[in-house]
Amino acid sequence: MWLAELSERSGVNTATIKYYLREGLLQPGRRISATQAEYGESHLRRLRLVRALIQIGRVPVAAAREVIIAAEDESLDHHQRLGAVTMALPPRSEEPAEDDPAVEVARGSVEGLLEHLGWSSESGLSMLNPDHRRLIDSVAALVRLGYPCDIEQLLPYGHLAAQLAVTDLDMVEAQPTEAEQVEAAVALTVLYEPVLLSLRRMAHAEESARRF
Repeated sequence: MWLAELSERSGVNTATIKYYLREGLLQPGRRISATQAEYGESHLRRLRLVRALIQIGRVPVAAAREVIIAAEDESLDHHQRLGAVTMALPPRSEEPAEDDPAVEVARGSVEGLLEHLGWSSESGLSMLNPDHRRLIDSVAALVRLGYPCDIEQLLPYGHLAAQLAVTDLDMVEAQPTEAEQVEAAVALTVLYEPVLLSLRRMAHAEESARRF
């Protein structure tokens, strides 16, 4: 397909597509002449991914480029590529401060939680995982404010997260190729997190009305 058709099918205007090409977010088309290139279904999929990242997920261009690079890293096996692309997504968190007592308490709660859930470091849950660090940061904030956040309180959330992971990976695995599965893992992470937040808050409203 020509650039105009790619724009029409993707819903992304031609100027933006050219910008994505210059920034390395979209792979070049097959050159037909000095001024024309032909694009295929893979470009359409990639545009949908980039649009989900930048226009919907509000991911900065530089961070989106990191995600794209991880998605194309064929030196990784399929599990590692899925992990790499989601770990490249913002927001990022810094290494928790070692001398913060709240962080130490939080780290103990998180490690105990992962042990109860049977989630191993081999699955990508080491301290190199930014979500592991972010979880410790979040629990540490609860500790500082005196809210309940030990294993007993965290475990129901862990069980719910495990159930959600099955649903998410079922959707990812339904894609026909590994490349499409990697792209879907990114898009669904970006697009479904706001859905989860909205449903949680709506459920709070329903439960509050029932109780009070």
